[in-house]
Amino acid sequence: MAVISVVKLTELEGAKRIDAEFYQPDYLKFNENLLKVSHVTLGKLCEKIHRNPMCYGFEYVASGIPFFRIDDLYNPFIEISNVVFISEDTHQKFFSTALKSGDILMGVRGNTIGRLGVYKGENYHANISPNLIFFRLFNPEIANYIATVLLSKVGQKQIKRILAGTGQPTITSDLIRGIKIPIIEDIISIVHAFVADAFMEFEKARSLYAQAENILLEELGLKDFKPKYELFYTANLSKAFGVHRVDADYFHPVYERIIHYLKTKFKLERLSHLAIKLEIKINPDYQQIYKYIEISDIRTDIGEVTYTERLGSELPPNARIPINGGELLTSKVRPTRKAIAIVPSDLKNNVICSSAFTVFDVPSPLREYIFISLRSIIGLLQLEQPTTGTEYPTIRDDDVKNILVPVLPKETQQKIASLVQQSHEARKKAKELLEEAKRKVEEAIETEIKNSGDSNKK
Repeated sequence: MAVISVVKLTELEGAKRIDAEFYQPDYLKFNENLLKVSHVTLGKLCEKIHRNPMCYGFEYVASGIPFFRIDDLYNPFIEISNVVFISEDTHQKFFSTALKSGDILMGVRGNTIGRLGVYKGENYHANISPNLIFFRLFNPEIANYIATVLLSKVGQKQIKRILAGTGQPTITSDLIRGIKIPIIEDIISIVHAFVADAFMEFEKARSLYAQAENILLEELGLKDFKPKYELFYTANLSKAFGVHRVDADYFHPVYERIIHYLKTKFKLERLSHLAIKLEIKINPDYQQIYKYIEISDIRTDIGEVTYTERLGSELPPNARIPINGGELLTSKVRPTRKAIAIVPSDLKNNVICSSAFTVFDVPSPLREYIFISLRSIIGLLQLEQPTTGTEYPTIRDDDVKNILVPVLPKETQQKIASLVQQSHEARKKAKELLEEAKRKVEEAIETEIKNSGDSNKK
């Protein structure tokens, strides 16, 4: 049955909003309820809302000013493990988007709109890509609260409504200024405390992961190892025929050198000898809702697994591998991006992942040890060598199975595994704290709406 909403011409919200989707009954009811709550538009809370669409045309540098991109935002955290850098000269050229502590960053295009990050770093010592916008509050001390509101159902629904009816969604500063922010004084400090604790757990997770990787590299004597890519080198024709490869990149000496070094100092085992590759594939039930894991659902900083819920009929054709919790996943598409992860043990029941992963069953602590090994320089170089293709380099299941893993003493493996487990627990705790903060906001708003209705009845 069609749903009809009739809106008077005098009730249109601005001359630019005449699209029917904007006035869906659900949105109108939501807005009506929101108006019952004490609120202020985001524009009135901000001294500046800005992006620079011309912030491009330069090269990244090895170190310098952090330059945040959309993949660095993690609602509301900002990842730094894969951050790129720009020179001080470039930073000064695009200084209008230099960040201050407390600035809130948001994606501006397509499905990234509504993804947030709160900058907690040094004033004017970071910049943003043209695909991000930032808003600077008059009072940065409420940034945690504002970010939580925007990430809650209240904020996300307003953003979704703003974008309704647009073929290529884009959010502008004018649209952002109109977002309504409920101001409920009793919970601002409570929400701030939850989010502040979440940030602490997030940083703790990053630190624990870094410790685990450092232990591995120190034990291997590779703590300061940097691969050197030479411009000129040779390879025997017989070797090319032996591996059925004639592309020059495959025979770069850096790959052979790292393996030779490891072989002379440590016992190496093929991954297929340490872990069991899962071969089971299923045809999804079209009527069943699945938790689907694809490559973009792996957070590359510490290998955290997320997922989307989809009806079986809406899953892509390569959604074939059932997941029962605890598996080790390794991406076969652009493998050096570190889309390598351990599925949480409690992520089970109607979970399925893309066949673009190679999936292994391996017990702990070996599982966490292999996880760190694959994501370290020794694993990434071995994943890089056999790639084929240019825009989307890929490898095969056999390439992953043939990766050589240095077998360190069990005591070292256990130490590394413990740090990885603690890291994942800290990340989980950070997400739980954030969810609790959002719940506080949503419940407080619902209470305000209910109280408003009760007072009107009187």
